[in-house]
Amino acid sequence: MLRGGTSLLGIVNFVTFLISIPILGGGIWLASRANSTDCIRFLQWPIITIGLAVMVVSLMGFAGACYRQTWLLRLYLFAMFFIVVALLFFIVFAFAVTDRGDGQIVMNRRFLEYQLSDYYGWLKDRVADPQYWATISACLRDGRACSRMRRFARNPNTGMLMPETPDMFYARDLSPIQSGCCKPPTSCAFTYVNETLWTTNPGVPTVMNDMDCNRWSNDQQTLCFQCDSCKAGVLAGIKKSWRKVAILNIVVLIILVIVYVAGCAAFRNARRIENNEPFGMARMTKSQPSRFQF
Repeated sequence: MLRGGTSLLGIVNFVTFLISIPILGGGIWLASRANSTDCIRFLQWPIITIGLAVMVVSLMGFAGACYRQTWLLRLYLFAMFFIVVALLFFIVFAFAVTDRGDGQIVMNRRFLEYQLSDYYGWLKDRVADPQYWATISACLRDGRACSRMRRFARNPNTGMLMPETPDMFYARDLSPIQSGCCKPPTSCAFTYVNETLWTTNPGVPTVMNDMDCNRWSNDQQTLCFQCDSCKAGVLAGIKKSWRKVAILNIVVLIILVIVYVAGCAAFRNARRIENNEPFGMARMTKSQPSRFQF
């Protein structure tokens, strides 16, 4: 039966267990996007690992509090310290690798355009690697990333459904992957037929040296999956996903630090109770006390 400081430790560990749930939820959400949207399958594992570690360590601390096992509580506090450091490292890393790169505003378009040159660093090199991009592009095709592009509007005169007009398409708020992978860049000045079907317009000049214009294909299995704009769209999608999870983890980190400090205080109180020490009594356990002591 819990008593005094150990009861507080039990409460602290229960709160820590609850904190692990949103961490795991963020990792599972990233994993679901990896399978259906972003197609990046290595980014979710660090956060899932941290969430599982928090859950296991909190259960270990709860057991130590219930059975009043001092060595288990010590192990819990040491493990929780390293988890806090790992979570802090992940947050810093997430913001560092997604620091640069934003969509570009285009006149008369609601959606943004994405260029690979706006990104740099490790994540860009990872995504742009030909071997790894072959896996990502295959995932996008197999996941039918562009199949949800098609929309129909009702004709006000006949009441029949018809494909949306160019003006309706240009007013849409496309996702980064839809904008970068499912249509040619606006700079190519292609003529709109439908969302994933465009024709060249020889009479309209395009931006010089834009290789994406040559990479575009009306083949529904090709589209712009080999374009640099598609790689930039994937990077923009990753940035949005990681920033959301990182912000959640900042809140979790603050709570976790508070819980860790409370756990240290509760552990010391539990030791005082077991040693029958009055609160506020100064005690020297050794003539030369150890440097680290809870």
